[in-house]
Amino acid sequence: MKKLALLMVAAIFASLAIAQKIQDKDVPVEVKTAFEKLYPNTKKIKWEKEQDHYEASFDLNKVDHSVLFDAKGNVLETEIEIEMKDLPKGVLEYIKANYAGKKVKEAAKITDDKGVVTYEAEIKGIDLLFDESGKFIKETKE
Repeated sequence: MKKLALLMVAAIFASLAIAQKIQDKDVPVEVKTAFEKLYPNTKKIKWEKEQDHYEASFDLNKVDHSVLFDAKGNVLETEIEIEMKDLPKGVLEYIKANYAGKKVKEAAKITDDKGVVTYEAEIKGIDLLFDESGKFIKETKE
């Protein structure tokens, strides 16, 4: 079951590579309604279409957030930018050992619709994914 959830996260990330920016008027009403219920006071939202999914990117309390919805307005995943110190212990150790001299540009905590948490560390055009305990899952190029 856990492998299936990780595979789904990986598939969603693969679809991110073909995202297209869209205007608010092109987002289905169901998606906008679901977003407004979750984040009622959010004003500046950037929308992208990723195959059949819609991603809303926005700042909340000066922290970058994004939410991925299906066309019916169901949340598929949330992503919140985090500080490097908030990554699981094994993540920074893995990066130091396998990407010596490379600096982490940003980090995020990702939660899918089943509650499975993964972590992402971005290093110069490469996204590294880790499970909740800090174990390396995979590398994807942006």
